[in-house]
Amino acid sequence: MTGFVLYDDAVARGFAPFARTRPVGELLAGGALIRHRWAKVLGVPAVGFVAAPHLDAFEEFDAPPAVTGTIPAGTWLVQSRCAPALTAAVPATATVLVVEGTVGAVRLAAPVPIEALRDGTATLETFVPGTGIRATASGWWLAAIWDLIGQLPTMLAADAAALASTPVAPPPSVTILGTHPVQIAPDARIEPQVVIDATAGAVVIGSGAVVQAFTRLQGPVVIAPGAAILGGRIACASVGEGAKVHGELSVSLVIGHANKGHDGFVGHSIIGRWANLGAGTITSNLKNSYGPVSCWTPTGLRETGLQFLGALIGDHAKTGIGTRLTTGCVVGAGANVVVDGVTPKVVPPFAWGAPPAWETYDLERFLSVAERVMARRGVQLTDGGRAQLRAAHATRDAG
Repeated sequence: MTGFVLYDDAVARGFAPFARTRPVGELLAGGALIRHRWAKVLGVPAVGFVAAPHLDAFEEFDAPPAVTGTIPAGTWLVQSRCAPALTAAVPATATVLVVEGTVGAVRLAAPVPIEALRDGTATLETFVPGTGIRATASGWWLAAIWDLIGQLPTMLAADAAALASTPVAPPPSVTILGTHPVQIAPDARIEPQVVIDATAGAVVIGSGAVVQAFTRLQGPVVIAPGAAILGGRIACASVGEGAKVHGELSVSLVIGHANKGHDGFVGHSIIGRWANLGAGTITSNLKNSYGPVSCWTPTGLRETGLQFLGALIGDHAKTGIGTRLTTGCVVGAGANVVVDGVTPKVVPPFAWGAPPAWETYDLERFLSVAERVMARRGVQLTDGGRAQLRAAHATRDAG
């Protein structure tokens, strides 16, 4: 096995609501998936991941499978809570990579049985060889899931600048403001009456992306291949592949293939893959007191230290029209929210309806809907994906 393995430690496994349905390496951090960041920095592909047992069947696009048996010597073991800078480089002789003072990756000197990592308590320092050659790199560490939002402005500014390394001339009908680079893929479709404001950061529009008329992109912004921006204001945001966004999106991440196709403000939020926001869904990202926002976690309510935090919306979650998501709201994976008023701080995974008497979304009905939703984007729900969603549903009471 040559390449790297992403390791979700015990902290990463608490990154609700997303750790219910995906390894942390498959989260969008800044302008790229964490896995893609490591592949660029290390120069080798991901060959597997180690995460909570309910993710063993995880299967999605080009993601590697869960590791079984033993990880061979020579493989890089990578901490998935670490997001190295896209401009970082690792010398060929290095065996230990230190990111911002902490070990982020180790090239294994001896085979490691999966049992040594299974419960998430092991640290990478355990596997550092006594004669290891250390290299350092810049990057960001995620101590909690909301760090993806707290660090987004800095991370995305750096990523957009790195990804816009070869700016191209935009169509003459597009208005460009500011001096940061703007990179538009040759096959992206940019309609007239689009304004790209690169005053505060670079803007990158990927292959096959569509930006419709009356859109304002306010950098730093990264629009992934195949995404569609259907009008509105997109500011300091990263929109993953295949996603559709309309309205106002600010300081937010859309992992991919999500649908926010209607008006409604979403700020300082993360939208999971295959999520669908009903028309008029709005997030609150600031308390009336202007104080720090608290957020639900599997270990209880925690203070985030952030003044701005919107909603963390899990994979396959759906909101009804006019849904109002309270500040620091967590919407569990697979939830179907139909609330007349403001949502509570947490919506359980696979919940159906409204509080206080949440029903549980019937598994077979949920899978049928998921299959239908994915097919609309030309994506098949695989046997592995189906098995993983079954495992997520079975362990929903774990948070």
